[in-house]
Parts: sequence; C-alpha cells; structure tokens
Amino acid sequence: MSQGYFITGTDTEIGKTHSAVELIRLYQSQGKRVLAMKPVASGCEILSDGSWHNDDVARLTAATGQTDLALMNPYRFLPPVSPHIAARQAGVEIDLARIGEHYRCLHDQADIVLVEGAGGWLAPLSDSLFMADLALSLALPVILVVGMRLGCINHALLTARAVRDSGLELAGWVANCVQPPQAAYAENLDTLKRHIPAPLLLEIPYRPGC
Repeated sequence: MSQGYFITGTDTEIGKTHSAVELIRLYQSQGKRVLAMKPVASGCEILSDGSWHNDDVARLTAATGQTDLALMNPYRFLPPVSPHIAARQAGVEIDLARIGEHYRCLHDQADIVLVEGAGGWLAPLSDSLFMADLALSLALPVILVVGMRLGCINHALLTARAVRDSGLELAGWVANCVQPPQAAYAENLDTLKRHIPAPLLLEIPYRPGC
C-alpha cells in the first residue's frame, strides 16, 4: 500500500528540498518507487524555450525521474515571495481539492510520495488558508526538517507541537546542518532528540550550496 508524507520545516531556506532528496535516496535504496510533489512553488524563471523552471522542482524531479511537471507542481509563480502574495498578484486562488487530485494520481503510481510544502507550517496560501491546511486536506503524516542553527530548538518544538495539535501524526524529523558546525551542535541535537516526540530519520551534514 502506498504511503505519503508531508514535509514541512522550521522556517524557509532550511533545506526542505535538500532533505527531501536525501529521503528519496534513502527510500529508493530500500527498493521503493518514490515520487515527489511540490504543490506550490514561488520563485520561478521562464527559460528561453518558454518552459518554467523552479530549482526545488528541478531537484526533486532529478531525484525521482518524474517528467510530468504539471502533475507534481500544479501551482507555480514567478516572484520569490510568500505563496499567498504570489497567488494574489497572479490572480490565482490555490485550490486544495485540485492539489488533492494531483496527489492521488501520484499516490497510485508509487510506493511513497513525498509532498514538500513551501516555507514553514503556517506559511499562508491565501488570506484564510495556511500550509497546515494543505497537509490536513491530504491527511498525511508529517516529517519536520529542522535547520540546525541558533534558535532552532524553539522553532522545532513550536512546530512539532503545532503539527501534533492539528491532529496529524509527526512521523519523524530531519536534522539538516545549514551552516558550518553549530556551536554545541551535539548538545542541541541531543535536546531535540529528547523533546521532539518522533524519531530522527536523517542527520545531514553541512554541504555548501545545498
């Protein structure tokens, strides 16, 4: 039976896509057929052939081999701003039902589908919808990516609590080193392991440019 996970993070620019790619490789090494979904992507460019390019989408599809970009990324916007602002500027209303239809198509083709959100858990999609509402509409267990840097403990524990308070399962978390070794890294990691009520799935070392 297929399984899906919703990937959120403690903030933007903390390596959700990098972590998703590492999870894809992990599940592939277990013989799983893995597909990815990036329902909403802002910060795109139009290439010379007229196609749209988003770095997150490109990295996910390179890892999975997907070619149907419209299916895995139903909403894309040019400016690198919050999705609710980009959607408003484009005159688009993000439809959770449409995203659900795309997810179910991918679900039928894979053992595991990783759905990567944009920004953090409460990043807005409209004046009334948040990224958390998208995860709830898909009813997926959540994987939390923690950007290991100063302040991450507070952000991680608040997000973990918000996920659990929503009624969704916190399936696990990823410790992603977004900077050269954090001061007291081992102690911070140990604190997170003791207080996040879910298993540590991956510990990803710092890699410049990732």
